[in-house]
Amino acid sequence: MIRALRAEDLPAVTAIYAHYVTDSVATFDEVPPSQEAWREKAEDIEIRGLPFLVAEIDGVVAGYAYAAAYRPKPAYRHTVEDTVYLAPGRTGQGIGRALLKELLGLAAEAGAKQMIAVIADNGSESAASLALHAAEGFTEAGRLRHVGFKHGRWLDTVLLQRAL
Repeated sequence: MIRALRAEDLPAVTAIYAHYVTDSVATFDEVPPSQEAWREKAEDIEIRGLPFLVAEIDGVVAGYAYAAAYRPKPAYRHTVEDTVYLAPGRTGQGIGRALLKELLGLAAEAGAKQMIAVIADNGSESAASLALHAAEGFTEAGRLRHVGFKHGRWLDTVLLQRAL
């Protein structure tokens, strides 16, 4: 079931993201945000009228996705950036695709005109995210080389874009 985030989902969201912070280079964060930081982020997203979704399977949060402001300057107000993370062991089950499909529709309903995905290019780890976005109509808009350094290596980011 794909549904809007609820306050009781924040511990699961915090734990899912912490996994990617500590065990991967999918995010350039190096310290997992606290549950309070997630609460503040969720409130900001809600105030902006943007979607923050969770995928729930058998009462357990299996992943989440949200659309947030792409950049803070006013001229970017119609462009959002997507975020999609799945719980460990929940990849390859179509959950990410279901979340992204719903997110695209709700972001468009909220008035967004463009969605940007910023994906760390880390070889095989990023292949699924790149394929997911391509399947939903995103195209590569550019590559930023060696902009992140995490776990002892330099990383690129790939920028993908999709009109809503």
